[in-house]
This record gives sequence, C-alpha cells and structure tokens, in this order.
Amino acid sequence: YEPAPLSEKALPDTFVVQISVLYNVPVIYSIVAGDQNGYFTIDPSTGIVRTRKNLIVEHFPVSFNVQATDSSNSNIHSQVPVNVEVIDENDFAPVFPSSLVEEKLEENLPATQIVQLNAQDNDAGRNGFLTYGILSGDILKFRIDEATGILYSNISFDYEEEATEYQIVVYAEDDGIPEKKRGYCTVVIKIID
Repeated sequence: YEPAPLSEKALPDTFVVQISVLYNVPVIYSIVAGDQNGYFTIDPSTGIVRTRKNLIVEHFPVSFNVQATDSSNSNIHSQVPVNVEVIDENDFAPVFPSSLVEEKLEENLPATQIVQLNAQDNDAGRNGFLTYGILSGDILKFRIDEATGILYSNISFDYEEEATEYQIVVYAEDDGIPEKKRGYCTVVIKIID
C-alpha cells in the first residue's frame, strides 16, 4: 500500500489508508512491525489506519507491516507493507540578516556591483530555495541577479545632476509548497561626490 503523502501538519486521528483482504471469514487487523515511533493505529475490524500523534517529517518515510489474522484461527494470517511519506510544509519565510542595508556608490562609475544580499530560509528542499527580485525602487537604474542576490547599478551616476540617494526594496522568495513566502530588505544607496 502506498497511501497519498501526509502533511507534516496532519493532526492525530487523520485517515491514512484502509487495508482490506479478500477472505470469507472475519479477520483481525494489526500493525506488526516497522512503526517504531508509534505514529499509526489500526482499527482491528475495519482495517482503517489513522495517525496516532503529530508527525515529525525527519522520521519519514516509514514502512510498516499490517497483518490480517483469521478471527477463528490465529495460525492463518497474511501481511502487507504500508509505505507512508510525509510532505515538508513551507513553515518559514526567508529572512535577511538586516532589514536595512546602506551602501555608498561613487559617481561616474560604469554599471557595477553594489552589494550581495543573502537571505536565509530554515525550510529544506524547494521550500528553502530562494530567488531575489526588486519590489520597488528605480528598476531602470538598478537590477538584481535573481539567483545570487547581487544588486547592480545599470548606469553611471552624476552627483551634481541626479538624486544622491536611492531606496530599493528587495525581496527573497522561496519556492514553497503550498504557497511561496517572501522576506524583504531595504537598500539605501548613497551616491558619493
């Protein structure tokens, strides 16, 4: 049996799967091996498997055996494996080490790297895979590498002719399931004479 994967947030008493046998006499169902952490319980008469307690994603996948035993003769029985997977939910949003970063940029430089922004996400797998983008600010004058988080200028700045300070709001977004989460950071860029 390969039931649908469970969410790590599945509550105790969540339905997992129903085991059934083709047999002319009533049987008694039991879990006989493999559920060392006691995550599952089975109804002895219906074969319905449910969760017994909260699930810890790091303990999965779990494979356990269910036995169906003839109700009138315990020497007659059969076993089947049940393989249960648990889906890691997207618990955490990305976080930047600081919500405000101040950088200086000399005037008259060609387009250049300004700062590398690094957010952290405590989720694993795709839930922790980050991409970067600019939420607001002058996107004609600045760009961010979506994979590395490096913020670049697109132009050369003139201290006397243009604004001397720019604010760019950058986000880091995870690739989470069922929803993506974002963290934000404001970058203040001061043009130096």
